Amino acid sequence: MTTPDHSSLRSSGPAPDEPGQARPSARDWTATTIWWQLYPLGFVGAERTPVTEVNHRLSQLLNWLDYVIELGANGLLLNPIFASASHGYDTLDHFRIDPRLGDDADFDRLVAEARRRGIRICLDGVFNHVGRDHYIVQRAIEAGPDTPFGDWIRWSDDGHPWCFEGHEALVELNLANPEVANYVVTVMVHWLDRGIDAWRLDAAYAPGAEVWRPIVDRVHEAHPEAWILGEVIHGPYDEFVTASGVDSVTQYELWHLMFTALKDRNLWALNWALTRHRELCQVFLPLTFLSNHDVTRIASQFDDPRHAELAAVLLMLLPGVPSIYAGDEQGFTGVKEQHEHGDDPVRPQFPDDPSGLLGFGAGLHDRYRELIALRRRHPWLADAEIETSDVDNRWITITLSRDEHRVVLDLNVADDEVNGVAPHSWRLSEG
Repeated sequence: MTTPDHSSLRSSGPAPDEPGQARPSARDWTATTIWWQLYPLGFVGAERTPVTEVNHRLSQLLNWLDYVIELGANGLLLNPIFASASHGYDTLDHFRIDPRLGDDADFDRLVAEARRRGIRICLDGVFNHVGRDHYIVQRAIEAGPDTPFGDWIRWSDDGHPWCFEGHEALVELNLANPEVANYVVTVMVHWLDRGIDAWRLDAAYAPGAEVWRPIVDRVHEAHPEAWILGEVIHGPYDEFVTASGVDSVTQYELWHLMFTALKDRNLWALNWALTRHRELCQVFLPLTFLSNHDVTRIASQFDDPRHAELAAVLLMLLPGVPSIYAGDEQGFTGVKEQHEHGDDPVRPQFPDDPSGLLGFGAGLHDRYRELIALRRRHPWLADAEIETSDVDNRWITITLSRDEHRVVLDLNVADDEVNGVAPHSWRLSEG
């Protein structure tokens, strides 16, 4: 077994802050960032299994950078791009671009072209677990439990490697081991040094908030303005942020109640979600979203297609850091299924460039552009105060304000006109 040598990699970047000195905040730029998230392996139509010959498919993403800008977004949130055994979440080498996508030169060009357009890049850090064939796992199994190398992974009580959520191909790292933590810091700083701006910590909820703290603190020391997002499914989100030191987490609670409230015509549920969201925004800016690579697309959640636009209105007006899953702005559909390749419908291949998009999504795309332009005119919406009034099952008035700024949204999911608002429609008052 050959073990890659990354010993020459060292954390670099700005010197750590002086004691008592606040680090420059990523909030300074993320408050005006709108992410366009994509799953690269699916986006470019990559093979399901590893290849030896490099395929320079990352270059296809270059064809979409102007589309991102024209949409009004300015961030590219990429799901796994590192060498892996299949879907990207079974990593084999955190320091190598997956040959199905390209190589270092392709990555550097993507970073350079994104930066030239003012587009930030966030990478998906799959550190809670790795592929079973990763050298760390193979070395640990060879050494066995209760050995220095064995302590790099977690073990079950019966002496078997601990698998993430029962998936035999995904072995959990022991992030509480200082050597493993040092490895993760080295990976994160390496790619920040290479020009990225942010990290998404996959399955951040699994090892617990406290385990992340020394890792996150060291990364922030090396790159004070780096934004670190934790994937957290269940709350309390504010406690996780405070304990872990991450800058933000995924707001699954709001995601779920946004589409169920619209789908069930129960805006009381949305009202409850907004009350909780308001409390969270006083502590940090959550990542808000309507779809992602792990869930059924928003357009497939509704029996009334008009509600996809209503959901987009909420995404672009509510405080937080919005993320648009590539294709949602075109009305893409896709239902996540529970089988081996059940994620495929929500991780489709895209055309080589935007000219290959079908015309049916143009109307929703235009509305997304209008909504994003509105948010650009009102950057204070990122951390606006939320107030609700006139709430019933099918109507809600949401007032967003900050200092002297104010926007009022009336939302109607009734089958009849209400207060001058058409059925299943919305009205916005600025000023």
